Amino acid sequence: MEAAGRAEKSRNKTPTLRLSRAAQLPQCTNCLACSEDGSYLSLGHSHGLSLWSASSLICVAEWLQDKLEITSIQMTRMTGTTYLLGTIDDMGVARVFAYHCDKIHLLSVINIMENINKRSICLTFELSEGGHYGAASIMCSGAVWLEVYIFPLEAWLKELKEAGPQEQDSKSSEQMHVKWSPPSVTIKIRPPKIPAALDGPFLDDTPFDTLSLDTASSQTEVQPFNTDGGRNKETNERCCTHHFLLPCSHFLVDSKTKSHPAELPVAVCVWWGGRHNLHQYFLRKTQIKTPANVDPKPDVWWPTSKKILCSAVTRCTRYVALGLDDALVCVRDRQTGFPSSVVSVSATDSAFVRMQFVDYWPVFTDSQTSTASQVHLLVVCKSGAIHKVITERGRQTSTLLLTERPKDSKDLPTVTAPVPLLQSLLLVVQRNGKMFVQDVVNKTTVCFLRPPSTHLIATPCNPVYALNAKQQTLFIRDSPQHQKTLRFDTMEEMCNLYLQQRALSVDERNNAIRQTWKKLQETAEISHKRQSSSADN
Repeated sequence: MEAAGRAEKSRNKTPTLRLSRAAQLPQCTNCLACSEDGSYLSLGHSHGLSLWSASSLICVAEWLQDKLEITSIQMTRMTGTTYLLGTIDDMGVARVFAYHCDKIHLLSVINIMENINKRSICLTFELSEGGHYGAASIMCSGAVWLEVYIFPLEAWLKELKEAGPQEQDSKSSEQMHVKWSPPSVTIKIRPPKIPAALDGPFLDDTPFDTLSLDTASSQTEVQPFNTDGGRNKETNERCCTHHFLLPCSHFLVDSKTKSHPAELPVAVCVWWGGRHNLHQYFLRKTQIKTPANVDPKPDVWWPTSKKILCSAVTRCTRYVALGLDDALVCVRDRQTGFPSSVVSVSATDSAFVRMQFVDYWPVFTDSQTSTASQVHLLVVCKSGAIHKVITERGRQTSTLLLTERPKDSKDLPTVTAPVPLLQSLLLVVQRNGKMFVQDVVNKTTVCFLRPPSTHLIATPCNPVYALNAKQQTLFIRDSPQHQKTLRFDTMEEMCNLYLQQRALSVDERNNAIRQTWKKLQETAEISHKRQSSSADN
């Protein structure tokens, strides 16, 4: 359902914008994404993925497969009218697709299951803008690591053009068994083995410092990080957050990195849950060969005095922000190489859960306005309070409570997203299904967003939505009011429904387990026969 132009005045004189132009979505649509140029809307659902025209809301291509449910999707323009799509399904398998000449092609499966006893699960998968790089966090047998890939864009474009004429007599490139060039892993990053003395609080007076590491030094004396803190600590350490970084003049890069065009990432920064360090690794097309049992060392290491809870980068990636334990916010200017600010937010009663930069701000002429060197950051707390941090190097950092802690859990925000191309405006979706656009400068509600009276916002605790920057349009999934939608006001309600569904699906799950074991036995018998045949020969 698209947000479009019929505004109504409510009693408090705040206009209400009614959602319009409803379109029937595929069954169980789990995720939406818009292309950067605003031309297409990609949808992941219970039978694969579809691509729609963003202007007409008409399906232009689809890739369907029974019992394959896409739960995460991302889209970026590769070149001209060719787009890359990155997806994760409900079994934790990541894939890369291309949309070219009105068809969707499966180019690569990132984590192919070659051994059923060592099944890998993709936790997150991200494409860099333009599709030159991809990054996936993988879990297998209790271990977690981050893999960064270089995609062979030139080879894929050539293969897509060659596949076009050949497909006139076939339904899909998969039926033709097109052999696509595989991605290559440029770097594999595991949780670093850092001495406890370095991974604890580093400097009490300097929450955000920088160390450039000598990549030629030995790691043989580094001891593994102590993980005896219990199951919860081990679980947190498996969480990995990363950001692609664009070129910045301050950093020392090798000759190959210097030749990168401005729009290509040159590095990736990574932090692990429960740790005190942000690491940066340069992306080199010719990776230095290291033994399999030796992990790559970070090129830049940013230690902090508190544990990292969340992070964000600006769209240009010049500024990196870290949300730390004890309500500390650290902002670093990559161009100068120095901390822009370290500020304590008055939110000690609630931990940070996410943060984001707001890149679009009004430009004024008086002395109290925003300037190019000012950085505006929104910090969302677990309590639901939202703080705004304004920082500028050489000047005092200011903080402002934008939204107070909700008195009712139904008013907790589930979405806080800057509205592209609309300066200083924030889209907010609450757990109770309310949507509105907020002016974060004046702390006022600009307008409410409401579906028609016959519909409700589906799953407001986890809304399925996408913002189209070019068309200034919001796409969000809703459902008729007569349908029973999953709406939870409390965590207790959510848990109760989950337990009820589990109880009702016992027979179905037991049957699925029996079928799985049957297939395993059949596979084992086939493998045994092949081994016996090979031994006889």
